[in-house]
Amino acid sequence: MTKTRCGFVALVGAPNAGKSTLMNALVGEKVSIVTRKAQTTRSTVRGVLTRGETQIVLVDTPGLFPPKRRLDRAMVASAWAAASDADALALLVDARKEAAAKGVSEETAQILKKLGEIRKPKALVLNKIDLVAREKLLELAARLNAALAFADTFMVSAVTGDGLDRLVDRLAALMPEGPWLYPEDQIAEAPIRSLAAEITREKIFERLHDELPYNATVETDSWTDLPDGSARVEQTVFVTRESHRKIVLGEGGRAIKAIGSAARKDIAEAHGANVHLFLHVKVRENWQDDPERYRAMGLDFPKR
Repeated sequence: MTKTRCGFVALVGAPNAGKSTLMNALVGEKVSIVTRKAQTTRSTVRGVLTRGETQIVLVDTPGLFPPKRRLDRAMVASAWAAASDADALALLVDARKEAAAKGVSEETAQILKKLGEIRKPKALVLNKIDLVAREKLLELAARLNAALAFADTFMVSAVTGDGLDRLVDRLAALMPEGPWLYPEDQIAEAPIRSLAAEITREKIFERLHDELPYNATVETDSWTDLPDGSARVEQTVFVTRESHRKIVLGEGGRAIKAIGSAARKDIAEAHGANVHLFLHVKVRENWQDDPERYRAMGLDFPKR
């Protein structure tokens, strides 16, 4: 009998390196939200990629950055915990941004220093190569490998798909022998209600990117499957100020209607059936100091 393989690969890197875009590209569907706003991913998201006899559980992690607030600390701790628990690590680097730096940027240098303390196979993944000249990519790869010796270096574009097959082949080879953890046709671990909340948060940031501060969150209050196969979904958007609530609602409710319409479409696609989405916006001034909100996001609550 052919032996199966299964393991975890943590996708780590600075905010906006393209981890969530890569995750979605590899599994073939949206399992992690993507926005232009930095630090969008707040907790780990698992996507499942099955190729041949090998199952790779990809772990999309929050961006690594110097934490300032309690929520920041929880997110960064979650990312490093996932990295420590994984069978292999893939460091994603925004090739366009890093190629513009002289030497290795301070942000990346700090990540490399801590990665060096984790004794796991590490792959360097230069992303967004469609935006950088080849000679600069080779120079960047040399600089980063001089700072930390990687087992492999890949040059990919998560948007165009360039280089992804080679990356998957190598990650599959790194997975240990063992039984699969998920059915062959499963591509995500998160329950649909969790993904639905993340999709709505994505649409909020897409529409209100420059208006709404970072501290907004969404929770799915109820998910009811109806006899006709559709679902009734009720969600609450939590913000910290009344002024933020007014921004989310928009004049005459136009913003929240547009957000709901966009979210409903993507949630229905993920669910595979029609969705009736009802959004409520509430002010909860200190939600970032509420342990219950952290548990809802899948994060540990930092004591300070």
